[in-house]
Parts: sequence; C-alpha cells; structure tokens
Amino acid sequence: MNGTVNYLNCQQPHVCLYRDDVEIVLTKSKLSQITLNRITHGYGYDGYFTGTNIKFLFEEFVAAGAKIVKPLEVTDYKNQEFVIEDIDGRWIAVGAKQKIVADE
Repeated sequence: MNGTVNYLNCQQPHVCLYRDDVEIVLTKSKLSQITLNRITHGYGYDGYFTGTNIKFLFEEFVAAGAKIVKPLEVTDYKNQEFVIEDIDGRWIAVGAKQKIVADE
C-alpha cells in the first residue's frame, strides 16, 4: 500500500492513514498557508488523538527520531499524554485518560 486510498470514491484530495483498527482521514486545505492553533489562539494542539497503552507509541516515536515537544507525562487534567511536532510545525498530542480516584 502506498499510503493513499480512495475513500468512498471522494473527489476531495485526501489521504487515509491506517494503524491497527484506527483510521485517520486527512484532507488537503485550499489555503496557501496553515496557521497553527498555538499561534491563532495562543494555546492548543493541532490534533489530539486518544488511545490506550500510549507508552509503546511514545517509545516508537522516540526510536524513529520524531521531534518530541512534550514527553510522556500525566497532565493537570489527568491524561497521560505526549506531544510531537510534524514536518509542518503542527503539534499533535496523543493522550490516554487516567483512572481518577475520588478523595476520601
């Protein structure tokens, strides 16, 4: 597979990415320049994906030489997450919800 798959015979330029049982469909923008969310809004990621056992995915990104913006850690909103930067400067976060234990 070369990384692109026709999706429902759609005419819009796109690419479908597959990993295990996850499918991500990315479409091409008509804009000449993409503005990053952290620049437009002063905060935020350009994509956020959730899953389980993300430690293995984090280690795979590190081993592949991905640019790690934030290492794997538990956030103040109780998600275990890490953030990478893609080749266009977008920040992509991957998180896993943590079990919250009520205070006694």
